[in-house]
Amino acid sequence: MRCRMRAGKEPRTGVTMFSFKDYFPAVAATDLLSRVPKLMIRRVGDHEAYSALRASELGDGTLEVREVKDAVEWIQLMKYNAGILDMMNKKIIANGKQGVYDGCKEAVRLAHELAGYNDSSN
Repeated sequence: MRCRMRAGKEPRTGVTMFSFKDYFPAVAATDLLSRVPKLMIRRVGDHEAYSALRASELGDGTLEVREVKDAVEWIQLMKYNAGILDMMNKKIIANGKQGVYDGCKEAVRLAHELAGYNDSSN
């Protein structure tokens, strides 16, 4: 795959990316999509550095990988050493039980509470 991409050709396997015009749907999607092991590739904005650091702290992702060769090495490690993905998945399950990924849901709950809505009227 690396040689094909460096040659400007399409990858043989799927690559999924998400893009949102508005901030809120991106944050809401993050709550749902954050429950997968993450290979944190080179960031676009400085604020994204904290996402990679946090993923590493939580055990569900890598630190920021800035070079293509390093990203390819991580992919190979994940492909041939199931222990890495097993560990990340176990951390995701534990983090999910603790509510780590519920940031957007909690923000909406708090906004409803502050606005005077109660649970029975939602």
